[in-house]
Amino acid sequence: MSADGRVQKSGDRPPCQCETFARVTERAALAGARWLGRGDKEAAEEAAYSGARIALEQMPIDGQIVIGAREGAEQLGAGGQIGLGGEEYDLAVDPLEGSAVVARGGTNAIAMIAAAGRGSMPSLPDMYMRKMAVGPRARGQISLDRPVAENVRAIADAFGRMVNDLTAIVLDRPRHHDLVEEIRAAGARIKLIQDGDVTASISAAVRGTNDHLAIGIGGTRQAVLAAAALRCLGGELQAQLWPTRRAEIEEAKENGIEDVDRIFTIDDLAPQEVIVVATGVSSGDLLRGVRFLGDSARTHSLVMCTRCNWVRFVDGIHFLTRDRREEVRLS
Repeated sequence: MSADGRVQKSGDRPPCQCETFARVTERAALAGARWLGRGDKEAAEEAAYSGARIALEQMPIDGQIVIGAREGAEQLGAGGQIGLGGEEYDLAVDPLEGSAVVARGGTNAIAMIAAAGRGSMPSLPDMYMRKMAVGPRARGQISLDRPVAENVRAIADAFGRMVNDLTAIVLDRPRHHDLVEEIRAAGARIKLIQDGDVTASISAAVRGTNDHLAIGIGGTRQAVLAAAALRCLGGELQAQLWPTRRAEIEEAKENGIEDVDRIFTIDDLAPQEVIVVATGVSSGDLLRGVRFLGDSARTHSLVMCTRCNWVRFVDGIHFLTRDRREEVRLS
């Protein structure tokens, strides 16, 4: 019998693993958070990747890493196989989204993973993409083909608000100078962030954050992770390759993308059934960071699954010793 009381037939698929994937991001977050503010980005990344790898190796899955560590990294590289064997998954893994944030002791760093059925997750070249993300209210109202001001007005109309009531999240980078000026000219408010454009996309799709649009240029790995999260949240993301060198255009063609001006949608970047889990490493607008106590640590995670059709915020307590003296706390 399944967890919801239904009798399962022998031909049914195995139970969904979505809650189990939280072990991966929790372990990565616990390891990466130890390096908060210590000025060592590489050590923080290494610890988080090691934590995620150990957790994935112990999972009853046959996982193929489609999006993983950057080229040259020793752990969780794209193309690798991981898991004890079982249901087949494509994996997009980012055990420390915002490693520079952790190094300087900043906010909004997360550990994240997306999982989908084998062969359903796209493999994109590691390069920049223009991206625009909104939540369910503004779904169907945006287009990368249109000027920024038109998109901002369309989003405002979808929310029934004035343009100057909207907040757009933009990475604080020199490449976004013109974009920032366009948003300002349109009349919207701007929240400049140092890192974490995946978190920004999720925040734009969650009510109560007072964020309405995430826009700018970031990596392809972040585009796929954000699209998977927005698939679960009912939002929308559009993305377009933004090559900076001739070699990147050739690399895109090698990956089967003949038209580098093509606009990718959620249907292109995220399959219909997907699991997305994120755990806070440092506290931010969406998730609380890891809190280390006497002989335990506390994590705050977001678990999303289209198959189970739920979005859950999970508060976890992890005891660091068997012989514990600390009691469980409510908050």
